Amino acid sequence: MTISFSLLQITLIFMIFGVLAILGSFLLIPSQRARLVSSAEGTLSQKDLGYFSNALWTLSEITKRFILPLVFMGGFGLIFLALFFTFKVDVNVLFVLLSVIKILLVVVPLLIAVAYLTLLERKVMASMQRRKGPNVVGIFGLLQPLADGAKLLLKETVVPNSVNKAVFFIAPILTFFLAVMSWAVIPFGEGIVYADINIGVLYLFAVSSLGVYGVICSGWSSNTKYSFLGALRSSAQMISYEIAIGFLLLMIFLLAGSLNMTEIVLAQQGIWFCIPLLPSTMIWLICILAETNRAPFDLPEAEAELVAGYFTEYSAMGFALFFLGEYSNMIMMSALTSLCFFGGWLSLIPFGFAIIPGPFWMGIKITAILFGFIWVRAAFPRYRFDQLMYLGWKSFLPFTLGWFIFVAGLLFGCDWLPY
Repeated sequence: MTISFSLLQITLIFMIFGVLAILGSFLLIPSQRARLVSSAEGTLSQKDLGYFSNALWTLSEITKRFILPLVFMGGFGLIFLALFFTFKVDVNVLFVLLSVIKILLVVVPLLIAVAYLTLLERKVMASMQRRKGPNVVGIFGLLQPLADGAKLLLKETVVPNSVNKAVFFIAPILTFFLAVMSWAVIPFGEGIVYADINIGVLYLFAVSSLGVYGVICSGWSSNTKYSFLGALRSSAQMISYEIAIGFLLLMIFLLAGSLNMTEIVLAQQGIWFCIPLLPSTMIWLICILAETNRAPFDLPEAEAELVAGYFTEYSAMGFALFFLGEYSNMIMMSALTSLCFFGGWLSLIPFGFAIIPGPFWMGIKITAILFGFIWVRAAFPRYRFDQLMYLGWKSFLPFTLGWFIFVAGLLFGCDWLPY
């Protein structure tokens, strides 16, 4: 594939996108909007002037949040391609395009699933509390997640004067980016995975551990005591329960003989690991609630009566990115639970039904585990922070360590190790 651009063509691309950016930025200047409103004072009533002013403000927000980013990304993308093919860099363009398509096939359904998980949560909790839940926007409220997303996207971003702006803006992006990165090694069926690496579980554990940095950075950069204390509580909680999760994953490694996610699922063809490791499964289900900061362990957000924990100072898309990161982690932990303990994409019915694809069975298991997340939130009160730390350090950690030694000794003594 040979494409060449001259220097004149590259310059024209710069000029075209520069003009579009200037035209789009016109409405972003408050004085220009005020001048447009004042020029219409003789022809419009006071009420219509208010509507006109609001319409200009809405157009300016759409320009700032949609048009300008697209213009700049498109401009830089075309310029990059122009330079790329001008200097004739030898690379497989088809490989790059296929990689981008594979990433989109993971990220786009994930974002849609996050949006409708919020609707599922509100509907299930409403049913448990004998309410209707969202039922106005769209049929049965099915368009409510889209309305919520548009609202957060168009809201004004308020940035306090005292924050460290660089870290303040990086923290939610880091949280969301790490949540999406985790899905690179999650298989949805045999061979249906972006990167089928041999250390998939270690990769997941490493990426999820880095999520603490997004929490700490958001609390520290906000430069307020409420946010900082919420960040400390959240990071302490996440680190505490990661240790117990690590010991539980070691038992899975011993039984499967591999760190590859696909091989862990295939090792459960005879029996799911949740049956021989029933105590581990019960502790795992509790630990993932604490790891994802969900009720009854949502203590970083327990100050919601006054503030909202480490993201108190965030609004609009900053808050939305934390929100997306939290719910993406919920779905990822549900998928990891399904893969490690409940057979992943293996059928729920031992005989027959081979015609039903594996991703369908995995989707059912993930949905059931997510229902458990929501059910626990609706049914149980919050723990105190000292109770949370006691449970993690003085109950789960000694038990998982002793249980791991017992399982490892049993497998070694009976010569049941798979390698």
